[in-house]
Amino acid sequence: MSVKRVTVLGATGSVGQSTLSVIAHANAEAASADEPPVFEVEALAAGQDVQTLSKQAIAAGAKLAIIADETKYADLQARLAGTGIETAAGDGALAEAAARPCERVVAAIVGVAGLRSTLAAVQAGNDVALANKESMVCAGALLSEAAAASGAQIVPMDSEHSAIFQVLHGRDDLEKLIVTASGGPFLDTPISELGDMTAEQARAHPRWSMGLKISIDSSTLMNKALEVIEAAYLFDVPGEQIDVVVHPQSIVHSLVSYRDGSVLAQLGEPDMRTPVAFALSWPDRRIRTAVNRLDLAALSRLDFRAVDDEKFPAIALAKQALAAGGTAPLILNCANEAAVAAFILGKCGFLDISSIVRDTMEDMSHSGFGSNKPTCLEEINAVIAEAQRVSDRLLAKV
Repeated sequence: MSVKRVTVLGATGSVGQSTLSVIAHANAEAASADEPPVFEVEALAAGQDVQTLSKQAIAAGAKLAIIADETKYADLQARLAGTGIETAAGDGALAEAAARPCERVVAAIVGVAGLRSTLAAVQAGNDVALANKESMVCAGALLSEAAAASGAQIVPMDSEHSAIFQVLHGRDDLEKLIVTASGGPFLDTPISELGDMTAEQARAHPRWSMGLKISIDSSTLMNKALEVIEAAYLFDVPGEQIDVVVHPQSIVHSLVSYRDGSVLAQLGEPDMRTPVAFALSWPDRRIRTAVNRLDLAALSRLDFRAVDDEKFPAIALAKQALAAGGTAPLILNCANEAAVAAFILGKCGFLDISSIVRDTMEDMSHSGFGSNKPTCLEEINAVIAEAQRVSDRLLAKV
C-alpha cells in the first residue's frame, strides 16, 4: 500500500487531534516493522489556535500550515520560522489547501464555516473524510453533484455515518437506517428543569469529549437531527426511512434494517479514532489503532429507548426540513448556530434553542424564501444571511 497524503482541516479540534493520533500510531507501527510510513501530512489548518497548530505541524512533518484568522498569521510565521513548513492565512488559503492534491482531505471544521473548503476539496477531485456534517446539511445536493463530476469520494467520519457506511449493503433491500443517540447530558432531566440549564452543564457530554458547540448540539439532540439530514444526503435515503433511537452506552453506533428482517449493526468503544481510522484507510485494508477493544461480557447489557419528542423536538424539525426540501435544512442549521451562539453568551435559555430554529423555519417558509435547492455558494450565502437576520430578530424578543 503506497503512502497516503492527508490534509486535515480543523486540526486543533477533537476530530483533528484524533486524526493526527491515528496517523502517528499507524506510522509508528510501520516504522517498528521497518516499513515505509502509511501516511504523510500535506497540510494542517486551524481557526485561531496558533500554538497548537504550530506544534502539530512540526510533530507531523506537515508541508503547509494555515490559520483562518489572518490576525494570527505573523505569530504562525514566527513559530514555524526555520522549519521549512509553508504558512498561509485566511479562508481563501483554506480553500486552496483543500484543493492541493492528496489522497484524503479530513473536513473537520465545525459549522457552516467548513463548507467552502469542503466543496473546494471535492471540486478538485480529492477524496474527503467528512466530519463536518454541516457541509452536507447545508449543501448536500451541491456536494454530491460536485463529487459526481470530479470523481471524488465522500467517506463519512462521524461514528454514526461510518457505521452505516460499513454495514449498508444491497440498497434495494433497505428498509430503514437507524441512527443511535447517547441522549446527551439531559437524557434523564425533567423537561421542567431544562429551562434553567447553562452552557457549562450542556457541554458535559457523558460519552464523548467534543468542542463546545457540538456538545451543546448533543444536549438538545440537534446534533442527531443534523445527522439525520446528513444521512439522507449521504446515502440517498428519504427522511421517513431514517429513525433515531437513544442508546446511552454509545456502543452500537448505528444500524441498518433490511426488508427480510435482518438488522446489521456496527459496534465499538466510543472512541473517534475508530471511524477516523476507517475513513483514512478506506477502501484499503483497515489500519490498527490504539483503541480499547470491546468486551461484551464485561459490558453485559445494551440499553435502548425511544426519543422523547416533546423534550427534544430537534429530530422532528429535521424530518420537517427534509420533507420541505430546498433550503430548509440550511435554514435549520443556520438558525441553530445563531441560537447556540446566543445560549453560550447567556442571551437565551436552553429551551429557546429549538424554539428559535422552529420559528425561523416557519418565518422563512411563509415568506417563500429559498424554496429551491441552492446551486452555488453565492445562493447558499444569501440564505445564510437571511436566516441569520431572521434568527437575530427572533432572539431579540426572547
